[in-house]
Amino acid sequence: MHGHGARPRHAAVPVGRRQGALEGLGMSAAAPLTRCPVCRGTDLQALVRLPGVPLFCHMLVRSAEEALAVPRGDIDLAGCRTCGHVFNRAFDAELLRYGGAYENSLHFSRHYQSYAEETADRLIARYGLAGRTVLEIGCGRGDFLRLLCGRGGNRGLGFDPSHVPAPGNAEPGDPTILARPFTAADLRPAHLVASRHVLEHLSDPTELLALIREAAAMAEGGAVFIEVPNGLYTLDQGGIWDLIYEHVSYFTPASLAAAMSDAGLAVRQMDSAFGGQFLWVEAVPAEEAPIPAAGTEMAGRFAAFPRRFAATLGHWRSVVAEAVARGERLALWGGGSKGVTFLNLLGLRAGEGVDWVVDINPRKAGAFVPGTGQPIVPPERLRALKPDHVVIMNPEYRREIAAQLAALGLDCPVLVVADLDMEPETAVFDDAV
Repeated sequence: MHGHGARPRHAAVPVGRRQGALEGLGMSAAAPLTRCPVCRGTDLQALVRLPGVPLFCHMLVRSAEEALAVPRGDIDLAGCRTCGHVFNRAFDAELLRYGGAYENSLHFSRHYQSYAEETADRLIARYGLAGRTVLEIGCGRGDFLRLLCGRGGNRGLGFDPSHVPAPGNAEPGDPTILARPFTAADLRPAHLVASRHVLEHLSDPTELLALIREAAAMAEGGAVFIEVPNGLYTLDQGGIWDLIYEHVSYFTPASLAAAMSDAGLAVRQMDSAFGGQFLWVEAVPAEEAPIPAAGTEMAGRFAAFPRRFAATLGHWRSVVAEAVARGERLALWGGGSKGVTFLNLLGLRAGEGVDWVVDINPRKAGAFVPGTGQPIVPPERLRALKPDHVVIMNPEYRREIAAQLAALGLDCPVLVVADLDMEPETAVFDDAV
């Protein structure tokens, strides 16, 4: 495997939704990672170090005191010059334990739901998924799996140790979701095996991919769908707010293709989506799959990133400080990883510039931001809070949030946290949204 400590392909090992939910998976992460998780290369370039970030962005914390006392870990971001992968060398999987309080569903957003529906429809049409068996590893509450089953008349099976069954009886055609890790003993034929936003949590992602390949290879015409955060969005488009401890890996197209190839999967199509924030790939089992080269452009990206990171962080620190100096009160929209990272990297505790965080996910209402302690409130609370500005953490939701603010009768200007290289009006206060 790339000549760096190769291991047997297609090894069957226990796999769950998160590295923290696994036992005995691959390499130990207690010591600093000295090799790339994808190609095992050692030709690494230091990118940025972030000490003391919250271990979890998506764990529901129910008091301000608990939020300020959350456990923390370090991020020592490095890029692999061999395959183009980006990863946290200081990652320690033993620190992470996921459970029912973990909440990261995006399906309460109509915009995101539309994206998920379009993705499900594309997979159903392309792979003839009608009355077939689909398997999702790391399915969360099963939102995407239900789309695949309901829109194609398929049988669904999902695995996720953090799954909490919904109250009430299951509807006819609902997938079966098991609240435990997926293991080799669970292998069965699946016409589509999906795993979305899981690989980035694993210190050895190709072991999961090898197991996925085995399930797809057991079915005639079996295919694989993988989706991960796009590492190029972080490197090239100012997406530094996606740097969280839960993610050991940030896949680039080159490193994701290399991981697929190493697991015996031939890439059929790969593309970015959701404003460039996601990277998805469709693949099929193959005896031999070519391993692509990373390309020399990654070295330039790695070299430029520390400057881009510092400039982005400095810009938003100045913008918030100037607003506070004017006596303005800010509410941040987005209680997920971007919002948590933004507040923690800027060092903004409750009462120090951003007093509230808004999220449309009703499960987050009443929780507090890990590390900084702001209360998370539903959009309706903004009527009474009357902030001077609303900070939108994800530009992809800009239009949706603008419509919600208008429906609430709020005409306060918004601040869209976007790439500094984008058009100026998306990087400054914008009252014309």
